Amino acid sequence: MRILLILTISFIMLFANDTIKETYSKSFEYEKMGNYKEAIKILQPLYQKYPKGYTLNLRLGWLFFLSKRYNNALKHYQKASLILPSSFEPRLGICRVYLATQYWEKAKIISYSILKEDPLNYYANLYATQALIKENNFKDAQYIIRKMLIRYPTDISFLELKAYIESIIDIKLAINTYNTILTLDPNNVLATIFFKKIKKY
Repeated sequence: MRILLILTISFIMLFANDTIKETYSKSFEYEKMGNYKEAIKILQPLYQKYPKGYTLNLRLGWLFFLSKRYNNALKHYQKASLILPSSFEPRLGICRVYLATQYWEKAKIISYSILKEDPLNYYANLYATQALIKENNFKDAQYIIRKMLIRYPTDISFLELKAYIESIIDIKLAINTYNTILTLDPNNVLATIFFKKIKKY
């Protein structure tokens, strides 16, 4: 508890500094432009000064992830997770890295560790489902999808995963689900591609 209090106070003090706030602001601007290299570069002096900053490591993990420099992303996410072990944010970041690098089993382990603490965590359920689908474990994936669609009936991400599985096991169900997706999201890319494909046959 004492450690958490100290970290929280440090976090507040860190952002109370106008120079630091300005640096973060510029980093976000570079990110919006897609210039991830500069978004990372501008944070490096801060990182040299505050290597144990939770937010700094979390942000660097995200920027390296966007840059597809996955080893660097993993390093910073893991560091952030050690700084605040109770936080889900870096663990979800680690999960994203494992999904991007096709380590499906590792992605599942991280996702399930979060779900033990928070069974309805949106992103942990989403990432677990994605990993299960990649392993062709449709039964467990469908269980999670049904669970989440009860809570988020119009959620596009879970509807897309549902439709993808259906396109493999029951094309008629997939047509219905993709039509639902297009109703909710008329320009949905995956649904549009699906209907273009089935028109060829």
